[in-house]
Amino acid sequence: MKMIQRVLIATVLFCLLIGGLFVTHFYRVFFASNTSFETPAKEILIPSENTKAAAYDTLTTVVKRIDHFQQAASRKGYSPIPGRFLFNAGMSNNEMINRLRVDNRPLKLTINNQKTLMHLARFVATKIEADSASIVAAFLEPEFLKEHGFNIENVYSICIPNSYELFWNSSAEEFRDRMLFEYKRFWNNKREKARKSIGLSRTETIALAAIVHLESARVDERPTVAGVYLNRIRKRMRLQADPTVIYVLKRKANNYDLDIRRVLYKDLKINSPYNTYRKRGVPPGPITMPDVSAIDAVLYPQNHNYLYFVADPSRAGYHLFATNLSDHNKNKKKYTSWLRDKNIYR
Repeated sequence: MKMIQRVLIATVLFCLLIGGLFVTHFYRVFFASNTSFETPAKEILIPSENTKAAAYDTLTTVVKRIDHFQQAASRKGYSPIPGRFLFNAGMSNNEMINRLRVDNRPLKLTINNQKTLMHLARFVATKIEADSASIVAAFLEPEFLKEHGFNIENVYSICIPNSYELFWNSSAEEFRDRMLFEYKRFWNNKREKARKSIGLSRTETIALAAIVHLESARVDERPTVAGVYLNRIRKRMRLQADPTVIYVLKRKANNYDLDIRRVLYKDLKINSPYNTYRKRGVPPGPITMPDVSAIDAVLYPQNHNYLYFVADPSRAGYHLFATNLSDHNKNKKKYTSWLRDKNIYR
């Protein structure tokens, strides 16, 4: 009898031991902390190609026990999906897997001050999965251009400076289409009415805004500068904007990062559709990405009779304006005298 009791007790103790080990293992696999990083949070990027292998390569660097994670993933039927996910320090496998299943986090992408489409593509490629070459190719895709009425010179107009939420695993086409969507939304009824009143197309408005943006860094002065160029357009005068000549020189050198501080008289003679000293009207595309303030300056310009302007030596960043060439030459003389006094050039 005693022997039977001992056997029963041993059996019960053994079962309790096995059960305890099972519960402990179950807890470790599913509910114990399994993160290996010390920061409060960690960004996890899982690519669209070779998703499963890439996911586990990445997870190996952020979890303590990848074998425990794989066991939990197998039990929960987890299959990696591409995206950007955020782990918090101390998370369990169960919590991480739940987050990896449904919580692809968007990121905030702010775009501004990008000189060309290639500059924009290079910047965006550092933020999302798509590479710069595929982004440029998406914008220049012939079918896309034809369908939406753009060409390779003016398609950059659809990129309106702002902050956008995007998924990290957005494709080049998805990014392009998002820019087009935001471009169409930008042109609301109020802006469309203003655009029609100045007689320019959407892309012409942005091309002119790019010139205004480069001519004046002072937001409060941009409507005045825009008014000058619109007056010139109405009178069928050439815009004669130095930033367009600088753009021509950079385009010719195939280096848009060149530092060109002075425009020479010989530069004004270069034959290019972007040279507003030779060609009448607005350039065929934007020479930079203009701020929204510059675009709105063109849409809502200051009403005046000015036709000329030159840098104001007494107010940094501002300009002196004139309604006629005689007064403009006087203002120009003030500026050149100031340059000589400062030994900027002789």
